[in-house]
Amino acid sequence: MPKRILTGTVTSTANKQTVTVQIVRRFKHPVLQKTIKKSKKYRAHDEHEQFNVGDSVMIRECAPKSKTKRWEIMTEEMIAEHEKQRAEVAAANLKAEAEAAH
Repeated sequence: MPKRILTGTVTSTANKQTVTVQIVRRFKHPVLQKTIKKSKKYRAHDEHEQFNVGDSVMIRECAPKSKTKRWEIMTEEMIAEHEKQRAEVAAANLKAEAEAAH
């Protein structure tokens, strides 16, 4: 099963190797059709303590690192690898669609 990846803003760096990331999601209410904004905070592992409050970061699911940490901050290498995998999957899908059309 693929790991979930979320984008948010660092709100706290009070603990060692841990940052708190606030994720904001917007959706339309099913009945009222009004746009609603909800937020949730996640605690993420920051190995090298390189992020500060206000930084925009990507986090992904991982094995539990502590009682409350189930996420880790994605480094530049992780993001590049993720983008490469997405490109490969997109290319494979285009190829499959082209073959199905013939």
